Amino acid sequence: MRQLTCIKRLSLPPMRTKPLNKTPPVAKAVTGSPSHELRIIGGQWKRSKIKVIDKPGLRPTPDRVRETLFNWLGQDLTGWKCVDAFAGTGALGFEAASRGAQSVQMFEQDAQLVSLLMDTQKRLGANAVQVQKGDAMMALQRIVPGSLDVVFLDPPFEALFFEKALQAAANAVAPEGWVYLEAPQKWQDEAIQACGLVSVKHMKAGAVHAHLLQRPSEG
Repeated sequence: MRQLTCIKRLSLPPMRTKPLNKTPPVAKAVTGSPSHELRIIGGQWKRSKIKVIDKPGLRPTPDRVRETLFNWLGQDLTGWKCVDAFAGTGALGFEAASRGAQSVQMFEQDAQLVSLLMDTQKRLGANAVQVQKGDAMMALQRIVPGSLDVVFLDPPFEALFFEKALQAAANAVAPEGWVYLEAPQKWQDEAIQACGLVSVKHMKAGAVHAHLLQRPSEG
């Protein structure tokens, strides 16, 4: 008779498993300054970047508008004396300096923007550019009459001093000198002439009306 052998079942301890993490790990948020960049279009610093921060009221001149403007002005600004009033990012002033301008004065009241302008000036080695913190209207009114070749005017759209700014710019440029104006609407010829200027070119890009104005020759 076959002898039955009793096999004692081994009682194995339950396997320990790591508890499932029901909540997935939270990824670290990527932090960064709310900023972007634009590029200089032409001249010795072509394709160089200019930092743009997101700030209420700050409207860098779009690439297409800048390209058109400097086509109007003739590309080469060698020897020109310029002012970039209400400079903001300095896109217009640095573009002018890149194309050979002899001097570019930038006026900006916002301390953070002034710091960025100075950083860009140093990084590019733009010795022709002078950045000044202060009121652009007062600065324009202090400029020696007839001493400039071009004034770039891009005031805040909610500003109430467009007319005064145009009059000051017209006084600052030499006869046959240029004033570039960005505004939320097209300026009529009569209003422009009342400021001592004549309208030469106009274009609309989005919400921006770009005007190229000229001080008539004397005599």
